[in-house]
Amino acid sequence: MRVLIISDIHSNYVALETVLSCAGSFDQLWNLGDTIGYGPCPNECMASMRQLATVMIAGNHDLACLGKVDLNDFNPDARSANLWNGEQLAADHRMVLESLPPKKEVDERFMMAHGSPREPVWEYMLSGEQARINFALFAHQICFIGHSHVPLVFFEHRQKFHDEALILKAGQTIELDEKQRYFINPGSVGQPRDQDPRASYALLDTDANTIRLNRVEYDIAKTQRQMREARLPSALIRRLEYGM
Repeated sequence: MRVLIISDIHSNYVALETVLSCAGSFDQLWNLGDTIGYGPCPNECMASMRQLATVMIAGNHDLACLGKVDLNDFNPDARSANLWNGEQLAADHRMVLESLPPKKEVDERFMMAHGSPREPVWEYMLSGEQARINFALFAHQICFIGHSHVPLVFFEHRQKFHDEALILKAGQTIELDEKQRYFINPGSVGQPRDQDPRASYALLDTDANTIRLNRVEYDIAKTQRQMREARLPSALIRRLEYGM
């Protein structure tokens, strides 16, 4: 089975369309949350995910746009963009998004959490200590996470933990060892933050037992024009071209 793994689209429909057109055929699509927020096209992104996503969870920005978490927990630009996204969101998309949990078991082997198993809404999983603690909180071999917008992998082998994350590079393929457990973050489709502005996504091949990180250039200027037309904060517009 070939699975497209995506996260943190953030209402960037131009980036999402580009990923979908470049990913090739896939059997399932797993969405790790934050489909909306920040960007200019929440309804288009939700419509696409309602059509294509096999499994989908909610992220902190999704919840903020719905008014389900305190907007004061966000910086002024994020707060403003989330308010705007929430105001634009169609009622049927809102209903679907409100039904989504922030973490979910896919099957006996895979689970998903937007931030982490310990704190699926808010925790940024970036350190070895965080990963060590969180490995003890789920029984699956692999947990896919998003939220940090950084493509990375943490490993645990026979309950021995590798202290540092492996930062994934474009085109890098990881062979999944059945004796190891993993946290895997595919990076962000719509707002990368690893100083690479290209949209980021991963392809899981359960037959070959591999996962591959891919990056693709998209029309950033088009998304920026859409954001200016929506009068979204200028700092959010500029950051797209720097991958920050």
